[in-house]
Amino acid sequence: MSVAVLLLLGLGILGAEGRCFFNRTQEYCICYHLSQETVSSIIQCLAASVVEFQGGELERHVAIPIGDLDPSSIEMLGSLLIRKIILRDLLVPEILLARVLRFFSYTQVQELVFENCVFKGRGNWEEMANQDLPVLSLHFHNVTSALLTDRQQDFSSLSSWLGTLQELSVTGCHVTSLSCGIGKVFRALLSLDVAQNSLGDESLASAFCSGAFPQLQVLSLQRNNLTSYHRVCESVRWLPELQHLDLSQNKLTADPSSSCQWPVALRIFNLSTTGLDDVLKPLPPGLEVLDMSCNHLRAVDISLSSLKKLFLSQNMLRAVPSVRSYPMLDTLHLDNNLIAELPWDEVKHLRDVAAAGNPYNCSCSGAGGLQALAATGHLGQGWPQDYTCQSPPGYQGRLVKDVPVSVLRCNSAAVIAPVCVALALLGVAGA
Repeated sequence: MSVAVLLLLGLGILGAEGRCFFNRTQEYCICYHLSQETVSSIIQCLAASVVEFQGGELERHVAIPIGDLDPSSIEMLGSLLIRKIILRDLLVPEILLARVLRFFSYTQVQELVFENCVFKGRGNWEEMANQDLPVLSLHFHNVTSALLTDRQQDFSSLSSWLGTLQELSVTGCHVTSLSCGIGKVFRALLSLDVAQNSLGDESLASAFCSGAFPQLQVLSLQRNNLTSYHRVCESVRWLPELQHLDLSQNKLTADPSSSCQWPVALRIFNLSTTGLDDVLKPLPPGLEVLDMSCNHLRAVDISLSSLKKLFLSQNMLRAVPSVRSYPMLDTLHLDNNLIAELPWDEVKHLRDVAAAGNPYNCSCSGAGGLQALAATGHLGQGWPQDYTCQSPPGYQGRLVKDVPVSVLRCNSAAVIAPVCVALALLGVAGA
C-alpha cells in the first residue's frame, strides 16, 4: 500500500504507538495513534463504512513526497466501502492536508469530520483547482486554524468542490465573520451550522449578501453574539430558500418601530433561550413549527394560521394560549409554566400535549380534563409522575391521576336533578 494511500486513509502514520479496532456489526473502525510499526492494522478498516482516527500529530511527515497514484492504488481506493472519515484530536499541517485531499476524488467518501483538531500553517490549495470531490458533508468542531480572512485565493482554488458541497458545519471555532465572497462559493449548500461562534449583527449582514448561499434551506446561528432581531431578519432575507432558522441561545431584542419581511419559505423557527419577555414581531407568517421555550413569556397572543407545532415550555405562562388562533395545530408543549388548568375543550383534539410541572388546581374540571386527556394517549412524557396538584389544600402535592373525579362529587346537580324529577313523578302518580 503506497504512502499516499496510507496518508489518505488515516492522514496517518501518526506519532505514537496504537492500533485499529473494527466493530463489524456497526461497520465502524477506530484507530488510536497509529505508528509506522502498527499501521498494518489499518487494513481491517477497509471493510468499514465509518473510520475514525484519534490522537497524534502529522507535522514531522510534511516532507514525505506524495506523487500521483499508480493505477492499482486508484483502483483500490475506488473499491473502498468507506463513506465517512472522522479525524479527532489531531495536529494537522495544512500544507499536508492540501496535498492529500485531492486523492479523495478516487474514493466514495461523502462525509468528512474534524473535531478538536489544530490546523497549522497555510496550505497551497492551487492543486485543488478544478478538482471535484465526492465529499458532500464537511464538519469542523472546536478546530483552530489560520483566520478565514484573506482566504479568497484558497476558496477560489477549492470552488469546484465547495460549489457542490451540501452540508457544512463550523461550530465552536471562534468564527467572528464570514465574507460575502465566501458565501457565493457555496452554490449548492443546503445546510449551514455556525453555532457556538462569535458572529455579531454586523458580521451577519456581510455574510448573507445578495447571491450568497442561494440554495440554503437550514441555518443554525445558535449561541452566537446576536442581539438585534430585526438586523437578523434584514440579513437572512437574502436567503430565498430558507426553511429552518435556529436563533436559540442569543439574547435578542426588537425595535417596535422596525419592520422586516422574513423569507417566505421559512417554516421552522427556533427562538428558545433568547431572553424574551414578549413575543418578537413580526414573526414569519408561514411558520409551521415555532419554539419559544426557556424564556420569560407571560402571555402569547399571536395568530399563525399554518402553525402545527408550538413549544412554550419553561416560561411564565399562567394560561394556555388560545388554540383557536392556530387552526392547524397538533402539538403544544407547556411544561414548567404557571398554568393551573388546561382548557379541555380546546386541547382535546391535539395529538401531542405536554404540560408537566405546572401548579394544577385539581378541581373537578382541572383534574378531570387532564385525566381525560391522558386516557386518549395524547398527553406527553411525564404523566403521571410529573403532574401534581397545587390546590385545593386537601389535594396539594397529590398526583392528578389520583384525584377522584366521580359524577356524584363533581357534578351533584347532574345527579340531584334526575332524582328530583323522579320523586316528582312518583308524587304525581300517587296522587
